[in-house]
Amino acid sequence: MDKVNRLDSDSHEEKKIKKYIISRWSIPFAGFLLALMGGFSYAWGVFIIPMEESFGWTKAQANLPFTVFVLIFALFMIPAGRLQDKIGPRRVSALGAVLFFVAYSLAALVDRFPYPWWLVLTYSVIGGIACGLTYACVAPPARKWFSDKPGLAISVGVSGFGLAALVLAPLKAEYLIPNYGIEGTFFIIGIITSLVSLFAAWLIRNPPTGWTPPGWKADNEAGKTIMVRQESTPKEMLRNPIFIIMWFAMALVCAGGLICIGLIPSYGNLILGLSPVKAALAMSIFAGFNGFGRPAAGLLGDRFGAVQVMIITYIIQTITFLLFHIFAVTLPILYIASALLGWGYAVTLALFPALTSICFGTKHLGVNYGILITAFGIGGLAPAVGSWLFDITGSYTSTFISAGLMAGISVVLCVVLKKKYALS
Repeated sequence: MDKVNRLDSDSHEEKKIKKYIISRWSIPFAGFLLALMGGFSYAWGVFIIPMEESFGWTKAQANLPFTVFVLIFALFMIPAGRLQDKIGPRRVSALGAVLFFVAYSLAALVDRFPYPWWLVLTYSVIGGIACGLTYACVAPPARKWFSDKPGLAISVGVSGFGLAALVLAPLKAEYLIPNYGIEGTFFIIGIITSLVSLFAAWLIRNPPTGWTPPGWKADNEAGKTIMVRQESTPKEMLRNPIFIIMWFAMALVCAGGLICIGLIPSYGNLILGLSPVKAALAMSIFAGFNGFGRPAAGLLGDRFGAVQVMIITYIIQTITFLLFHIFAVTLPILYIASALLGWGYAVTLALFPALTSICFGTKHLGVNYGILITAFGIGGLAPAVGSWLFDITGSYTSTFISAGLMAGISVVLCVVLKKKYALS
């Protein structure tokens, strides 16, 4: 009788596990939707010229809301990650969905308050908090469900951030802004962002405690490169030199990527004389390689090691930035350069969360990655600096050269991680 009961219990548990296996891909999908909605905020470049024309702002003023948004988003990832670790991803992402609607609805009143500070208070502060809440729920659940494929699962989720700009940049430039204006565009995006994020919040969840994919072991041959080195609290991680090197490498390489997001459309329009639609297409190519490249980066990271993929990619990014002002003077070359830089951004945002989980574990992954992604926020100051340099010099040359030098330093830091700390 006991044997029969054990068999029934095993059968029930097996069915439960199979149910999780069938449905666990819904977790990266939910993360993808959350990242996609947060990424809508990153198609900001197409707003710059319309705001200059509508409100008489300088380029630096028009870029200020995006710069502050990135900073608020990155800084708020720390409390958002801690909250996600404590109460789970569902309630945290639902709160973010509501705040997105509030942020965009208030930003839509910019015609009544035509000042940069209004968008800073609404789009940047409230929207940045909303983005931090939702994005904090993307990587940790995916990593917990996919001990066997952490890089792939996380990168599928975060790919939404890049693909959002691919869809929305030309849509804003060609349809929404011309037909509904800046104000109407904000309101439409607010409705879409809130509804889709609420659906994703309903879908996302953590796995059962102690759950691992059947047949997978951290010490088997396939798992050697992706096993967790140790479980670290935030304090322990902050004292680890590996974290310090990772933080600076991410900050420097993100600065260059964010320069592209903020300035590529206006570069194509003002320097190459492209129409707004053609200039926005360069941003879409950047976003396409950024978004679609993330799952590919995750697969390569799982196969060859995250740091190895970063080193090769950042060498390419360094060369592209340094030569950008020389060769990106025709439409085809601009598009090729945008693709290469988009791939570099894909590798960064796909592999750093996976690398964080490998180095510091999954128990505190929400807050730990939240701390690391403050590097992204510091990098977010780059577009404002780039716009300021352009306003002063009338040239993008110094901006792109600076980005190339920063990417080159990131190469050196990644080599240190590989050689000194044996990270693959």
